[in-house]
Amino acid sequence: MATAFAPGKCILFGEHAVVYGHPAVAVAIDAGVEVKLDFSDEWGIKNSYYANEYMKYQEEKNPHIHHIINDIFDYDGPPLRINIESDLFSAAGLGSSAALSNAMGAALHKLTKPEEKIDRIELAKIGHSAEASAQSGRASPTDSAASSLGGCVVVSGEKNEDWEHVFDTSLMTPEGERKWSIHSIDLHEKIINSWLVLGFTGEASPTGDMVSGVASRLKENPELYDEMEAIENITKAGLKALELGSLEAVGIAMNSCHEKLKILGVSTPALDNMVSMTRQHSFGSKLTGAGGGGCMVALTNNPERVAQEIEICGGKPLISKFGSKGAHLRGN
Repeated sequence: MATAFAPGKCILFGEHAVVYGHPAVAVAIDAGVEVKLDFSDEWGIKNSYYANEYMKYQEEKNPHIHHIINDIFDYDGPPLRINIESDLFSAAGLGSSAALSNAMGAALHKLTKPEEKIDRIELAKIGHSAEASAQSGRASPTDSAASSLGGCVVVSGEKNEDWEHVFDTSLMTPEGERKWSIHSIDLHEKIINSWLVLGFTGEASPTGDMVSGVASRLKENPELYDEMEAIENITKAGLKALELGSLEAVGIAMNSCHEKLKILGVSTPALDNMVSMTRQHSFGSKLTGAGGGGCMVALTNNPERVAQEIEICGGKPLISKFGSKGAHLRGN
């Protein structure tokens, strides 16, 4: 048996813009996905999202797993029993599919190459490949990098000497080749000691549809590319605030980023309501991830009060510290 865990992520700045080469900042959160693999006489899968018992494994219903098993590992061994446990909200913008892909990749690596150490950079690339395969060729490496590496990562269209460079990656998308550089940053002590509170609207946020929708709106209205540039400037200001430990400045950047995402058409009334109601108890608040439902995030020193506001709005809160540990094996 092999067991691996990968955390979810929260994007603080730059969602959607990162698909077009602009920088984005993401942090790993406490919640995530655990995958257990074992050899069996027949293929089976149990996913805590949908069932409490093993069901017949169907490739078309599990595109991320199928890509990793067949296209990445070219696995031809005995059938597998795949047990998936998650404490992330599904389709909520918290990187659940990337966490699943990273945990699956780590567990399958352990099962098939037990003596070989897992390379977290290669694992991040596996997760990115699985995301792109399941999303019509469009995906940024933000989710997979944050989940695999842990901590706080910056994904940019080019290498930046202001941040610690980790690795480069690229992807051929329907719009052409995209290239990214992945960096990491050290968080100020004040940031580490603060809290993130995620609020789930209860409405699914299908990343592929939202990314395609933004692409269509950009094609119809090229002036929206100016909003992408504005998001980049906000992201850089937020990064400086993170390094300096200015919670107030980080919050201002988060608020500004939310307004730009609204212009791109990815927010909803439910998200806007939770963002508005939590700001009185937060340094800043915004939607996080693809939008169209999903989650918002607030930066605060009063997580219980923010969680209460989220519940009053009809949402489901999830409290996390900054920068959790990246993907890793468990009990092996």
